[in-house]
This record gives sequence, structure tokens and C-alpha cells, in this order.
Amino acid sequence: MATLPERGCSGWMGELRLQFERRDDRTVLAHRWHRGPLQVQRPFYPEPTGVCHLYLLHPPGGVVPGDRLHIEARLEEGAEVLLTTPASGKIYRSHGPVSGQTTQLCVGARGALEWFPQETIVFDQAQTEMKTLVELADQDAHFTGWEILCLGRPACEERFSFGNCKQAFEIWREGRPLWVERSNYEGGAALLEAPWGLRGHPVVGTFVCVARASGLIERVREICGEVSREGRHLVPSQLQDVLVVRYLGDHVDEAKAYFTKVWAALRPMVTGRAVSLPRIWRT
Repeated sequence: MATLPERGCSGWMGELRLQFERRDDRTVLAHRWHRGPLQVQRPFYPEPTGVCHLYLLHPPGGVVPGDRLHIEARLEEGAEVLLTTPASGKIYRSHGPVSGQTTQLCVGARGALEWFPQETIVFDQAQTEMKTLVELADQDAHFTGWEILCLGRPACEERFSFGNCKQAFEIWREGRPLWVERSNYEGGAALLEAPWGLRGHPVVGTFVCVARASGLIERVREICGEVSREGRHLVPSQLQDVLVVRYLGDHVDEAKAYFTKVWAALRPMVTGRAVSLPRIWRT
């Protein structure tokens, strides 16, 4: 195994590889391997159906220039997992080197993965590339997840005036693309302020659900209609089996609250289970 580089201009390499299996009446973390600053807490089982709740940890709390993180989670047949993080991710400003994070999520036949990381805060002058790749084994594999991005730090009136953030989110099934999205946020670009872009809002979020269940888009439209009457931006769309809900606004807590509401409505329709909020969200 190669040794980790010293922290400095070259950054750190962090890797985390997880494998989940269904055993008897629950899903277990069958294999875990890591190097560098990535780890997990012990699994929790707050649901009677044996869904494995697991928290991904990044003790440094932020990504500095040159850091490269790779997370891989593989669910074997029938495994059911909820992955989240205890705190927001932070991408710090850079003097030149680009940081990056790739997340690869593989869901086996009849498996179900829920991917709910806390928001990622991109500091002004950051240079970063992020990619999430979801691979579904068959039509009975289910995925629900979100990604929330905050450009700059609105709480201290910091705008994303310089830097670059590239983001990719892809979902594939049986080797064929279901949904592929690319975003490129350039600090200070017209896109961030224009009426046809982000309209000056620093927070963008994407909620995705892949499931073969009827009535999902109609239920989500009801929720989004309620939100729209409050003057907020929450818009659903559907492409075959992929349901997408987008948030544009000023507050990450608001984005998470709306997405949680959508999840609470969809989960019983997709999996037959009521929502069980991760306990870490309440601490």
C-alpha cells in the first residue's frame, strides 16, 4: 500500500470503501477499509426492518487545496442502507491547487440506498471538483439521495466572487445512464446573479429518487405547490423512473427541511417504511 503524502501543497489522499450485506433480519457492514482522514461510526439500527444507518466521518472537517477524497459504498443483494454525515463539508480557499471528492455508490439487486450528506460549503476562492456516481444493478434497486451546495458563506456576507466549483451527479442502471448532470460554478460569473441563473441565491440543492412506483410526481407537486405559495423555489420534474426536486434559496437548513418533507412523503410509497430520521440530525 502506498504511503500517504505529507499534508502541504500536494494535499492528502483519503479513501473509504464499504461493503454491506443482508444477513438474516438486518443489513450489516461486512467490510470496511480506509486510509487517510475518512472513517465511519458504528452502525445504528433504529428501524425494526433492519435498515443500517451509518455516519461517514471526516475528522479534519474541511478540504484544503490538493486534497483528494474517494468514498465507495457497495450494497449487495437485498441490502438496505442510509448514509449521512454529522456535519457540513467545507471546501477551503485555494492559492491554486484543485481539491476533489468522488463518491461511488453501487446498489445491488433489490437493494435500497438513501444518501443524505449534510451540505457542502464552498468558500470564496475555492478550487474544487466533486462527482457522485450511482450504479443500480437492476430495476428493483432503489436510490434516494440529495446534495446541497452553498456557494460562499452568507452568514458572514461572503460571496463566491472568485474560484471554481465543478459538480457532477450521475445515475446509471445496468450499465446505461438514467440521469447525468454537470454543473460549473465560476466565482463572480453572471450565472450566479442573473435572472436566468441563480438569481443571487447562494444555496442550490438537488433531491433525486429512482424507484418504480406510481403517484410519486403527483405527491411531490402537492408539496412543491405549498412551498411555492410561501415564495420559495422548489421545483419537481420526472424523467421516466428518475424523480428530481430542485431547491434554490438562501438557507441550507431550509433546503434540508423541504427535502426531508419530500422524503417523508415518498418513503412509504417506495419502500413501505415510515421515515426514521438519523439521530445525528437532532444533536
